[in-house]
Amino acid sequence: MREDKKIHQLVQGAMIAAIYTALTVSLAPISFGVIQFRVSEALCVLPFFTPAAVPGLFIGCLLSNFMGMLMGTAVILDVVFGSLATLIGALGSWYLRKHKWMVCLPPIISNMVIIPWVLRYAYGAEEMILFSMVTVGIGEILAVGVLGNCLLMILERYGQKIFRNCTA
Repeated sequence: MREDKKIHQLVQGAMIAAIYTALTVSLAPISFGVIQFRVSEALCVLPFFTPAAVPGLFIGCLLSNFMGMLMGTAVILDVVFGSLATLIGALGSWYLRKHKWMVCLPPIISNMVIIPWVLRYAYGAEEMILFSMVTVGIGEILAVGVLGNCLLMILERYGQKIFRNCTA
C-alpha cells in the first residue's frame, strides 16, 4: 500500500472515530443506559465505503464508552463489551460490503446479542434478556437500519470523493 494511501486511511479512521465520539457524547442522555438510542451507530454502514471505518468505529465506541464511564453513565463492561460489539458489527459490515443492503445487519445483530448481557450484569437490569434484546434491537434498527441506510444512500450519491482510493 502506498504511503499516501495509508495516511489517507489513518486520517479517515480518526475522523470516523471523532465523529462517532462527538455524536455519542453530545447526545449522552440517550446514548447510555438501559434503554438507549445511539445516533452514532448510523456510522456503522461506513465499512461499505472504506476499511478505515472498522478501526474508526471501534476506537470511536471505545472512547465514547470510556468518556461515558468518566461521566458516570457507563461502566467498564460497557467499555469492553460494548466496544467489542461495535468491532464485530463493523467487521461484519466490511465482509458484507458487496451486498449493500446487508451491511446494516452485523451491527444490529452483534449489539442485539451482546449489549443485553452488558445491561444485565453491568447495570443490574432486572428485565429479561429477551426484553433487552428487543429494546436494543429496536434502537439499532432505527439507528443503523434507518439512519444508517439514509447515510449510505446519501454518501453513495454524493460522497464518492470522500472515500476514493480507500477500498482494499
